Amino acid sequence: MTRVALGARPRCSRACRRWWAGALPWLMVFIAHAAAAQPVAAPTTWDGRHPIGKIAVRIVHFVPGDRTPLSDWRARAEWYARRIEAFHAREFQGRSVLTATVEDEPLVSRLSTAALRAGDANAIFFRTLREADERLAFAREKTDAFPVLLVLSDINWRPLDDFHRLAPTATGFRFEGSLTPDPAGGEVHVPGAAAGGARATYLADAGKGWGLVSGDGWRVPYRGSDCVVYHEGVGHAIGLPHPPADDANVMSFGQYRATLGQSWVDAQQKKVLGWEPAAGFDAARHALFSAFTARVEPAVPQPGEPVTLRLDWPAGLPVVDVHVAMQTSLRGPWTELVVPTTAATDGRVALGSFDRPCPVAWRARLRRAEPMGLADDSAELWGYFQVRVEPGTPPPPGDVEPLDRAEFPAATATAMADVTEGPVTDLLAAVDPARDAVSGAWTLTPAGPDGGATLTAPRQFGARLELPTAVPEEYRLLVIAVPLDEPDGLILGQRSGDRRFVVLLGFSPEELQVGALENVDGGNAFAAGNPTRFDGPVFTRGRPATIECTVRRGGVTVRVDGRQRIGWEGDRERLSLSDYWATPSQDRLFVGAYDCRWRFLRVTLEALGAAAAPP
Repeated sequence: MTRVALGARPRCSRACRRWWAGALPWLMVFIAHAAAAQPVAAPTTWDGRHPIGKIAVRIVHFVPGDRTPLSDWRARAEWYARRIEAFHAREFQGRSVLTATVEDEPLVSRLSTAALRAGDANAIFFRTLREADERLAFAREKTDAFPVLLVLSDINWRPLDDFHRLAPTATGFRFEGSLTPDPAGGEVHVPGAAAGGARATYLADAGKGWGLVSGDGWRVPYRGSDCVVYHEGVGHAIGLPHPPADDANVMSFGQYRATLGQSWVDAQQKKVLGWEPAAGFDAARHALFSAFTARVEPAVPQPGEPVTLRLDWPAGLPVVDVHVAMQTSLRGPWTELVVPTTAATDGRVALGSFDRPCPVAWRARLRRAEPMGLADDSAELWGYFQVRVEPGTPPPPGDVEPLDRAEFPAATATAMADVTEGPVTDLLAAVDPARDAVSGAWTLTPAGPDGGATLTAPRQFGARLELPTAVPEEYRLLVIAVPLDEPDGLILGQRSGDRRFVVLLGFSPEELQVGALENVDGGNAFAAGNPTRFDGPVFTRGRPATIECTVRRGGVTVRVDGRQRIGWEGDRERLSLSDYWATPSQDRLFVGAYDCRWRFLRVTLEALGAAAAPP
C-alpha cells in the first residue's frame, strides 16, 4: 500500500499535531527496537523501506500555460538547491548525501491557471505533480539514489500578489501574509499566506517522493522560505512527519523562526531514519552556512528613512568581499549596490532610502578571505521587507500579475472533468498570415528568447484567419488572448462533424458584452430561440483571458478563466455558420475579431476521446 503523508502549509492542524505528539514516542520506540535487532547499514526512509544514503532532488519550475515565468526564475531556484544541499550535508554528516539539480527550462503546463487551481489544495497538488511526473518521465530508470520530484509552482492556490502580499477581493486588495516578531525589534515576513501553500507525499510503493511549493513559498525570499523548500522537498518526501516539539527545527516551525542555516532536523527523527553521527565530523566546515545572518534596520522603514542591511557572521572567520543587490518589483531588475570595503569587517551595507511605500527584496553574498575548498567558502542569503507609511498599512499593489488582479468566480474552485486527454498541437507555430488570413492584415511575431509566438488581429469588422490543421471529431481548443482595445467580438470558429459554427464572446453592442454559439437552429446570438446566449463582461482591456472550447459529439462547452459560460447539448445538425463568418476551407478551425485588436498568446488543439488514443 502506498504511504501518503501530505504536509500542510507546512504547519499541520492542531488535531494532527496532538495525534503525532501521542503516537510518535511509541512509534519511535518500536522502530528503535527493530533497528537494534537488525542494524541498518545506511539511513532509510521513515518506514525503513528505501535507503537514502543518496537522495537526488529534481527541481522543476512549473508554469501554467497562460503565464510567463520570471526572467530570473533559475537564479531563485538554484539558490534553494544550494541551500538544501548545504543543510543536508551539515545535518547528516555524509551518511546521507543530497544532490539537487534544476531543470534547464520551465515546464509549461498543458492547463491554464484557472484549470490548475480547480478544487482544494490536495486536488491542485495531485493535478500538478501528476502532470510534471508524467512529462518528465520521472524516476522511470532506477538508480542508487532515492528520487524526489520538487515542483516550484509559479502560482498559489488562489489569486495572490505574493510580492506585495495582497489578495484581490471584490472591493480591492487585502493584506494576506504572515509576520513574526523579530528578536531585534519589529516584525519580519515569513511564508504562510492563506492563498499560498505547500504539499508533499512519500510514495512508498513507487520508491520516490513528490513535493510542491506554491509561489508564496519560494518566489519571494521571505525569512524561512528555504525551510519550506527543505520541509516539503526533502522532509515529507522521505516520509518525515511533523515532530512533537514546537520549536525551530525544519519539520516543525522552522519557517516561522529563522532561515535554514539556523534550523535543524530533530535528533530523534534522525535516529528513526537510521542515522548515526559520523566520526571526526568537523562542524566548523559549515560555520559560514550555519551562522551567517542578516537583518534590516529599521525592520519596517518609512519613506525617506535610511535603511541599513546588517550582516553578521562568526567572529574570526575572515571575509574578503560582500556583494548586495536589491529589487522593488518581482519582474523588475536587480540593482547591484556599491558596497564599501568596510562591509567585510563591520557588516554594514547602506540600502539608501525609498521615496514611497514599496516591497523590497535583497540578496547578500559573502566570500571567505582564505578558501578552504568547502561548500560554504561563500554563502548567500536572500530576504525581503516592506517600506510602509504606517506599520500596519502595506504598500499599494503595483506590478500585479494580470490573471490575479480580480478574484476568480466561485466556479473556478469546482472540480473540472475535462482534464488533458491527448496530444496537444501548438497552432501558432504553424500559422502563416500570408497564406492563412481570410480578411484583414494579421501579424505574427515569431517565438523568441522572451516567449512564444504571438498573433495579432487587426481592428476591423469581420477579420478572420484559418488555422492550418486537421480537426479531430472531438477536441479541446485552448486560446489565451488579450484585447488591446475596449473589448469587442472575439470569434473562435469551430467544427463538429461536417457542421461549422462559431463561439462568439465579448460582442459589445451599446456597451453590453454578449456571448453565444452561432448559429443554433439558424439563429444568432440575438435570435429568440438561441439557448446559449449569455450577457455580462468576460474581458477587460489589456488583461489576458483563457478560453477553453470543448467540442464533443453531443455538445459544446465553453469556459472563460475557468468559469463555464456555455454548456450546450444537442444534435450537432442544429449548428451552422453564417455567411458573414464563412472561410474558404470547410474543414478548418479559425479565429476572428470584430472591431477590436486581439492578441493571441496561445492557441492549442488537443484531441479527445478515440482520437486521443495512442496508435
